[in-house]
Amino acid sequence: MYDVAVIGYGPVGMATAALLGQAGHDVVVLERYPTLYNLPRAAIFDDETMRTFDRLGISRELLPTLHVQRNYEWRNGAGELLIEHDFAAVGGQGWAEWYMMYQPYLEDTLDSLVRGLENVEIRMDARVNGLRNTHHGVDIQVEGSDTAVSARYVVACDGGNSFTRTWLGVGQDDYGFSEPWMVCDFRLTGPTDIPKARQVCDPKQPVSIISLGPRHHRFSFMLDSADSFPVEREPDRVWARVADHIGRSQAELVRVATYTFRSLVAEHWRSGRVLLAGDAAHQMPPFLGQGMCSGIRDAQNIAFKLDAVLRGADDALLDTYQSEREPHVRAIIAKGIELGRVQTMRDPVAAAERDARLIALREADGRPEKMRFPGLGPGLRDESPQAGHLMPQGRVESHGTEGLFDEVLGRGFVLLVDGRAGASLDASTTEAAARLGVAVHHLTDRRLTTEGITDVGGVYGRWFDGTGRAAVLWRPDFYIFGTTGVLSDVPALLTTLATAVEPAQAPATAGEGIRP
Repeated sequence: MYDVAVIGYGPVGMATAALLGQAGHDVVVLERYPTLYNLPRAAIFDDETMRTFDRLGISRELLPTLHVQRNYEWRNGAGELLIEHDFAAVGGQGWAEWYMMYQPYLEDTLDSLVRGLENVEIRMDARVNGLRNTHHGVDIQVEGSDTAVSARYVVACDGGNSFTRTWLGVGQDDYGFSEPWMVCDFRLTGPTDIPKARQVCDPKQPVSIISLGPRHHRFSFMLDSADSFPVEREPDRVWARVADHIGRSQAELVRVATYTFRSLVAEHWRSGRVLLAGDAAHQMPPFLGQGMCSGIRDAQNIAFKLDAVLRGADDALLDTYQSEREPHVRAIIAKGIELGRVQTMRDPVAAAERDARLIALREADGRPEKMRFPGLGPGLRDESPQAGHLMPQGRVESHGTEGLFDEVLGRGFVLLVDGRAGASLDASTTEAAARLGVAVHHLTDRRLTTEGITDVGGVYGRWFDGTGRAAVLWRPDFYIFGTTGVLSDVPALLTTLATAVEPAQAPATAGEGIRP
């Protein structure tokens, strides 16, 4: 019996398998297609997602295939700027806030990583056609096989048309916002001056223009009806549509596809030992570039909790997956719908009113907008200030090594103490943290280099100064479990964590709890 079966082998399934495999669990992946999809779908990911890819060990390999984008424009048909989003070259997670990618490159990199894990088995051309709960796990029936695949838990990452979700009878909350689009992807063969990230809010023809990394570009056109796609997809018609930006001597047309975006959230993300992730759990409009990012967040949330459960924690811990992630997903969907209605407005009179309103707002403010997303909903965290929010990542130095925190000091549960004034945890508290598998670090003044860690970029000092907290404990998915205003409260914080993640039969010892 496997520890976990992952159904679906897109980026979310790959990340889930890699995270669990690196944690030491036996994983089987069941993918219905015989090969990787090998065509682009997602185009964008953010600094939080890149921090996950760095945790997996593929960030440096990915960087040459990516384009870092600093702004995102929304213009009307006359070219006037309506909305502009600004992205930092180095964001709160220590990486650029917006990367443009060509998805097949990402999938090739993730696939190579997963195939290098001896405890992960990948079965392509393995279409799941049934699941059955057993006393110890789930039996999964694969088409054409007389023998079921048995696993203690299942993570279904099988897409928007998820067989698993349908088999389980899980309904979906439909926001009612969906539109048909024609997606045209190009491989660049010569120099161009195409906008890298622009939404053209023209009521005559809404258009999306998005870079897919250094060598590829995407033009998407809203269709009056999906029925018009067979005519509009003809290559000559596509080239005529993009003629103002690109010609046949500058690019190769890779594919033309029709795509109807949806705005859906599954009613239940867990059914017994089966969890839904990525598009199987939620689908959102593409205007924020958060679809794949949301799925990678699911993978992170599920992986460290399943790790704990597989090591003996109460599996009620898995109930916190949906309670934490759903409010975040719904906030992104709501914002995506808001922007999508700006983009897809077809009434010329209403569009003119929209333009006047948005231009006036820009002139009154004059600053680009920043994308902001909420923290976690209730779940595996306490109620202290900052709990449930992402912990920023900065550059640190420790024992002569300098770099991003994750790279220098590792990952997992981390307890960081503000030790700039000399404060430190007593030995018993440090030992209690070690029994839980929590790494303890003390932030020191820049001048002190013999003990603790040095805050090279000042990220952590500014965080402590701004929040007034004395210690912060964050989780393997980079979200804050809890904080304390005084160090004497740290033991209580660790006890709260132990209640949720320690095996029920005996206290965990170092290395037996959730592993970094």
